[in-house]
Amino acid sequence: MSHLLEIKNLSVNFPSRRGQVAAVNQVSISVETGEVLGLVGESGAGKSTVGNSVINLLEPPGYISGGEIIFDGIRIDQKSNEDMRKIRGAKIGTIFQDPQTSLNPLMTIGKQLSETLIETLKISGSSAREKSIELLESVGIPNPLALAGDPDLIIADEPTTALDVSIQKQILDLIKSLCKARNLGVIIVTHDIGVIAEIADRVAVMYNGQLVEQGTVKQVLQKPKHDYTKSLISAVPSGDKKLHRFTVVDYIDGSEEKVTLENVSEHWLSKNKSSETHKTAISVKDLSIEFSIRQALFRKNRIFMKAVDNVSLQIQTGESFGLVGESGSGKSTLARLIAGLYQPKSGEIDIFGHDVLQRNQKAKTSLIRRKMQMIFQDPYSSLNSRMTVEDIISEPIRFHRSTLNSNETSKVVNDLISFVGMPKAALKKYPHEFSGGQRQRISIARALASRPEILICDEPTSALDVSVQANILNLLKDLQEELSLTMLFISHDLPVIRQMCDRVAVMQNGKICEIAKTDTLFDDPQHEYSKHLLGLMPRMDLFRL
Repeated sequence: MSHLLEIKNLSVNFPSRRGQVAAVNQVSISVETGEVLGLVGESGAGKSTVGNSVINLLEPPGYISGGEIIFDGIRIDQKSNEDMRKIRGAKIGTIFQDPQTSLNPLMTIGKQLSETLIETLKISGSSAREKSIELLESVGIPNPLALAGDPDLIIADEPTTALDVSIQKQILDLIKSLCKARNLGVIIVTHDIGVIAEIADRVAVMYNGQLVEQGTVKQVLQKPKHDYTKSLISAVPSGDKKLHRFTVVDYIDGSEEKVTLENVSEHWLSKNKSSETHKTAISVKDLSIEFSIRQALFRKNRIFMKAVDNVSLQIQTGESFGLVGESGSGKSTLARLIAGLYQPKSGEIDIFGHDVLQRNQKAKTSLIRRKMQMIFQDPYSSLNSRMTVEDIISEPIRFHRSTLNSNETSKVVNDLISFVGMPKAALKKYPHEFSGGQRQRISIARALASRPEILICDEPTSALDVSVQANILNLLKDLQEELSLTMLFISHDLPVIRQMCDRVAVMQNGKICEIAKTDTLFDDPQHEYSKHLLGLMPRMDLFRL
């Protein structure tokens, strides 16, 4: 039987100071026309390297050290880059993980589409424009470039990472419908088991450069054979019931350290306990903010969009409060208003009973604001790449002058790095030397350095592997319990919200649709929009072991 794509015993090496590193080792998979193959694994598994090998876009100095890649009956792994240019786009389309970096911001979408069509199909400019319009209509806009050359195979590398459930559902439905309508072969490269359950026909599981298991989605997800696959599936947050802790992938050999909390000094913990006695940590009343948008480039006339529209809510001291909604719903803007990063147009914000918008009490407001810290979605961009971890964590301590001397500062920094499950040796290193999960732990340690009583977590695990996510979320649970933190937790991942939060607010178009206890919301949502969001949640409970 002839496959659309057949990869035989593929090996990819990267030279290093310590010799050759095998990023992919003897991997064999195939893809048929009209089929979606899910290639799943965590960061460093080698799955993206397999996809890049197919289209001859390996990052230097990586190279194919063994095996064969056969596409449509022709071996392509030995073809020159010039020959592969005729295949890329025309025969094999690629959807990259971050469309913002794969599209030229200085060119219109129409021009970029036309350029691809002219290059791959050798058609005129007017014909390219007509086909561009047709393509945009056929895909409902997202990712039309991958289809511009009318390919037979599409490689989609993490096409839904960090997207909300609604957009994710649209893109997955689009890929699946195009696969069937055009009889395409599709490889979905992802770390998200929920995506695999939603769209794939077959799944191949990779770990540490090797293929450990493959089969139909039903076979692999319902009756996994390999221990790593079992651990990976068990670590996916449950959307059907609340558990005390997240299951940690225990198969991994030291790529992520287990979180073990060490006792921070009594002196530090005692300072962390608030003198405030208010039962309500955060109170927001009739809060609104709007942003102006130019209607057209170089024109002075603007339109105003209400990002947060007359929102009121209360978060109790020690509570974990969830905020969910689609992209553009206003949840991150609301968090930034509470954190003091934006100034509202109208409304009130009380933190531990103090009106932080009062202009005549700046000193008191500054003291209150110090009790609040934010953990951002991308730990890499939120950490200064030129500072060591020690300097990053100690910076807020020095800024607020919250220790008596440098010796006490060093003691606190050492306590904090241990507290978040990182070795003390990490303090002398720089952010680029760590994985995404480790960088997020460093971000948490920095957030704790000013002894906050409120943590605002804005999508803190959205782009992390499930094993790393489980560790980080368990850590946050432990921190909340140990330090009696109040937590505002923003996420598009509904199962994560169910596991992390006591109550949840649902936002749409800048307004609060519904506020309820977490189990009540998930089991019996009242608002139509809440029902809509929950209906889009991937049903991983169908594949539980």
